[in-house]
Amino acid sequence: MEILYLMVPLGLVLVGAGLWAFFWAVGSGQFDDLDSPGWSVLDDERKRKSSSTESSDDTSDETPKREAKEPPTP
Repeated sequence: MEILYLMVPLGLVLVGAGLWAFFWAVGSGQFDDLDSPGWSVLDDERKRKSSSTESSDDTSDETPKREAKEPPTP
């Protein structure tokens, strides 16, 4: 029963810290734009493909892509 004197205040402190972190993140703009980071991955891939097709230099540092092999069936 004495452990409740420790666990209840500790739980309230953790809840308070979580709420503070959430409101800090909202106030600092962490949730303003949730879609652009996902689309930037696709934009980067398009830029990489277009820049690699435009260059006629065959001595690029990119490693060749391997095709995925299917696992053997038992």
